[in-house]
Amino acid sequence: MTLRYAFYGDDFTGSTDVLEQLAEGGVPAVLFLRTPDAALRARFPDAQAIGLAGDSRSRSPDWMTEHLPAAYRALGEGALVHYKTCSTFDSSPHTGSIGRALELGVAAFGGPAAIIVGAPHLRRYVAFGNLFAAAGAEVYRIDRHPTMARHPVTPMHEADLIRHLATQTQARIALVPLDRIEAGEAGVAFDAADADAVLFDGVAMRDLAATGAVLLSRRVRFAVGSSGVTRALVLAWQAAGLIEAAPPAPRAAPVDRLLVVSGSCSPVTARQITRGIADGYTPARADVAALLRGERAEEDRLIAAAVAALGQGGRTVIHSAQGPLGEAAPAAGDTLGAALGRVTRAVIGQTGLKRILFAGGDTSSHGVAQLGIDALTWAAPIERGAPLVRAHAADPSIDGLELVLKGGQMGGEGFFETVRLGG
Repeated sequence: MTLRYAFYGDDFTGSTDVLEQLAEGGVPAVLFLRTPDAALRARFPDAQAIGLAGDSRSRSPDWMTEHLPAAYRALGEGALVHYKTCSTFDSSPHTGSIGRALELGVAAFGGPAAIIVGAPHLRRYVAFGNLFAAAGAEVYRIDRHPTMARHPVTPMHEADLIRHLATQTQARIALVPLDRIEAGEAGVAFDAADADAVLFDGVAMRDLAATGAVLLSRRVRFAVGSSGVTRALVLAWQAAGLIEAAPPAPRAAPVDRLLVVSGSCSPVTARQITRGIADGYTPARADVAALLRGERAEEDRLIAAAVAALGQGGRTVIHSAQGPLGEAAPAAGDTLGAALGRVTRAVIGQTGLKRILFAGGDTSSHGVAQLGIDALTWAAPIERGAPLVRAHAADPSIDGLELVLKGGQMGGEGFFETVRLGG
């Protein structure tokens, strides 16, 4: 059976956001954490959509050239294949190049590709090619966003997404602007574009619905962007009568213990850590320099601290930062994330934890990769963009584990307790 949709997530956190969009649309889906063989695929026979979680967000263009073509081939049976990016679209010519991923996708599937970044459900908006994103109650142009304008690895210094991509690719990119979409001319504008890829504006759900209709009617094979791509498709499938309304979402049961592992330096996460400590979470601040040097003694210290804190009904947060880092801080999300992942797996093995929360896109990807998980499926809503997912693994201590993977900007101040209590 041809899959309705397939996606490659450039980090694990954003990949679970796609699972949430599909679940809300009633589309059975599974996210693989390794390229699935026939036996793994057979464990999910009802899936109409599949994903492959990656870490290209923190990789070089050369790495992408070597690895993404195989990933795209593994997903090629999808009617549309989506390279899923963060809704803040942060990337650079040297790290997480969305431009290189676009080039490779067009080479694999043909063009024109669609680029959809606006995600109103996450308070991300694209108007006349410029990206805006919320931070708290305010909405900022992305190059003036208090966090993304000074991201430690991929700061966004350009809000015009076509200009932003021009530093990463020679691909020709056209725009379907907001006024054409609202005039009902999205399809006409797409057809007239003489380009390798077409960026769609989007500030409201009706814009995504119009965009999704173009994707379906033009049989677009490849798209790049946020979970706005997924939402656009769900809206189009619903309008075409291809899927039925999903049943009411289940509420997750509360748990008594929760481990939070954070590699995020976002001010949003910093406020969550402060609130978590006030709510009774025992803090364990990681010595990042020691972890980057590979010192096992530091990993052992964090493991012991977490195991002691978790006790009967305990809660703890292991964190590498509490707010933005200085400009001289090293970009080491892969090494740091892997170390935090090893710590997490050891803590789970010693305590039998049933639920954990990872915070931080780059570090979450590399951390979760240490847990030996084969696949993730959606379990329940928690907060928009950060659902509860369930692990499928050979290790009995990991199989059935519930996780929330949270980007730095996601969640309210009391998010840790929201996750523990199930929403």
